[in-house]
Amino acid sequence: MKAANIRVQTADFNVAEEYALLASDNSDGAVVNFVGKVRDFNDGNPVTDLTLEHYPGMTEAVLQQITEQAHARWPLNYVTIIHRVGTMALGEQIVFIGVTSAHRKAAFAACEFLIDFLKTKAPFWKLEAGDKGSHWVDARDSDEQAAKMWQS
Repeated sequence: MKAANIRVQTADFNVAEEYALLASDNSDGAVVNFVGKVRDFNDGNPVTDLTLEHYPGMTEAVLQQITEQAHARWPLNYVTIIHRVGTMALGEQIVFIGVTSAHRKAAFAACEFLIDFLKTKAPFWKLEAGDKGSHWVDARDSDEQAAKMWQS
């Protein structure tokens, strides 16, 4: 397994730079990226900003475990996971997942697996602010169902 690049940070990330790092190995025929960002609604309610908190140390360990699981399932070369914490405005980037492999099917599947497991296993907590105040966001059943799909 090649080394995973896992970062939890407050600073934004540059997608082009992250892609360039992932795409630099010519043995890879596929580079798949996912970027999640702050949207202006959730469950039909307006959102003005989002604050993400995490459990330092444990968060990185869980992300490493998820990455190791992906490497065990698919022939991957490089994996990058960057997850931001702190308060972010509408449209700001939250998470970057990048995966490389010799073939696209493995890269697409692994990228989807990584975001599904990140959303259900990594210790992050979301505080959404909107016109009705702030509230902590509960885990979604749809995220749990997506993660269960990978267990069969």
